[in-house]
Amino acid sequence: MSDLARTRADFPILHQQVNGKPLVYLDNGATSQKPRAVIDALVRYYERNNSNVHRGLHALSMRATDAYEGARTRIANFIHAADPAEIIFTRGTTESINIVARSWAHAHLKPGDVILTTEMEHHSSLVPWQQAAKAAGATLKYIPVLGADAEGGLDYAALDTLLTPAVKLLAFTHISNTLGTINDAAELCRRARAVGAVTLIDAAQSIGHAPIDVQSLGCDFLVFSGHKMCGPTGIGVLYGRRALLDKLAPDETGGGMVVTVTYEGANWKPSPERHEAGTPNVADAIALGAACDYIDAIGREAIAAHDHHLGAVAMEQLSAIPGIRIIGPRLGQPRAGLVSFAFPDVHAHDIVTFADEDGLALRGGHHCNQPLMRKLGLTSTTRASFYFYNTEQEIGVLVASLRRIQKFFAG
Repeated sequence: MSDLARTRADFPILHQQVNGKPLVYLDNGATSQKPRAVIDALVRYYERNNSNVHRGLHALSMRATDAYEGARTRIANFIHAADPAEIIFTRGTTESINIVARSWAHAHLKPGDVILTTEMEHHSSLVPWQQAAKAAGATLKYIPVLGADAEGGLDYAALDTLLTPAVKLLAFTHISNTLGTINDAAELCRRARAVGAVTLIDAAQSIGHAPIDVQSLGCDFLVFSGHKMCGPTGIGVLYGRRALLDKLAPDETGGGMVVTVTYEGANWKPSPERHEAGTPNVADAIALGAACDYIDAIGREAIAAHDHHLGAVAMEQLSAIPGIRIIGPRLGQPRAGLVSFAFPDVHAHDIVTFADEDGLALRGGHHCNQPLMRKLGLTSTTRASFYFYNTEQEIGVLVASLRRIQKFFAG
């Protein structure tokens, strides 16, 4: 990516040392770092515009409302939603999925129905469907992953058998947070539509890493978190087609989402207000809009190319380490900007702890993918995940650290 040094300069946190070594932050799959523009948006709101929104007629409230609703419009444009009212602010991907799993599933699922998902799902897109299926007497089924290391991606032949008219919802991850597999979201949505199934895409790992157009994808719901795309924590988005959202019962009730209230009952506003009870997370929504501006100024096509390049470089260099086991797509196959790996007889937590001595921030564990880990015969992996501010030189630091760790544990 051109002008990478200037881009890195936008991130104050990157310019520090950890254990006497320059910080090498390779834990972007868990959360991304925040540029000065996003930090400034938060400070500016709290210093100048802090007020509750929608019902105040004074200057601060009107400014806060304009900025909050402006962020909704900005995010709608970011994912090419047809209407800003299709953007619901939530706390993050997990809450967004749970809203659909409770509200939509409660209204539409019955005994004998099927929810279909994949074997590579994060717990946040697995446990809610388990609960929804249990509550409705429905069945939860899984599209298998292929290969001993899940290197083959989803089993599309099995999908042809699994995707029947009994399937009412297909929920799947766009990019696996453990494997780096990039699923063909448009094709999966197309196949689901053919049998009348509603679709939900978990875009937590793809948002901010590549262009996303919900209309081209043809999805019914799409969910993501702001903190994985240079935005703050505690803010996320549930996108839903307007026709679905306006029929969806509120998951939470209270102030702001009602038209009228009597002692006997209440009437709900249309989307998006009906799904945002109480005081919203105004500051973080505004900062998420600033993150959209920042990412688009760099260019999501350029970010995707940089991610894929670093993923390929990491695969090539890590594959040369004796005894390493890498899961997910093989060298030369399409892969997102992350690599998960394991060493025999060395726990991932030990690798992460030793790597921290070299200034490296990695992630070790089951990555909220316990069923997938069991399928692959693993208890944990170490994950290096990249973003546009990472460099090839940092991958070199990773490889050198892993070789040092391997030598230590070999005795």
